[in-house]
Amino acid sequence: MVFGRRKKSAAVQQDEPVEQIDSASEAPAAKGDLRPFKGPFDASEIDSEDGYVDLGALLIAPREGLQLRLEVEEATQRVVAVTMDLEGSSLQLQAFAAPRSEGLWAEIREQISQSVASQGGETEEIDGTFGKELIAKLPAQAADGSLGFRAARFMGVDGPRWFLRGVLGGEAALDREAAAGLEDLFRQVVVVRGDNPMPPRDLLQLRLPKDAAAPGQHGAPQGAPAFQRPERGPEITQIG
Repeated sequence: MVFGRRKKSAAVQQDEPVEQIDSASEAPAAKGDLRPFKGPFDASEIDSEDGYVDLGALLIAPREGLQLRLEVEEATQRVVAVTMDLEGSSLQLQAFAAPRSEGLWAEIREQISQSVASQGGETEEIDGTFGKELIAKLPAQAADGSLGFRAARFMGVDGPRWFLRGVLGGEAALDREAAAGLEDLFRQVVVVRGDNPMPPRDLLQLRLPKDAAAPGQHGAPQGAPAFQRPERGPEITQIG
């Protein structure tokens, strides 16, 4: 597993490859927990944090070939998202504080749809692996100059006092088979909400793993990632 960091602008954004336009269960565990399936998990639902990559608010299960990138807000230098790269596709993760009594995903889906429409794109709500999901397509120019679109698949999970959002990019945005590996990793994510009171929608704090600079040290999970110099990547589709 490789670990890196990338700077982003104040609005967290997800970049996806240009696609050519073709002419052609489990009961909720607590009040406010709307998960009708097993995983992603709350920290209270796992026996031990051993073996996970510890990013603060998120615990990530390592996997061979997985690369992790921290997204850093340029203005404040705080870590605002983590992106998982696997087999040519990507999954961006963000965790937020949520109310005790209700979820955020229904309202956020509507806001994403409005944002995409304002940029000349379109969205489609589907029944996905984790409930209601959004497929978003934004107009873009392909490398050869022809008209195409950039695609992203938005997933959301309302847990106990937290909300986890995932954005699939690359081939996984439109191909369910290509998305299988990242979906499995999404299901294994553990959210560490903490007990501190926070306003709904506030980002839960992410950080560089303590063992990132010294993989293989005592207590580090097997395949602990190595830290790389920050890079600034292309900024395409706003998801904030």
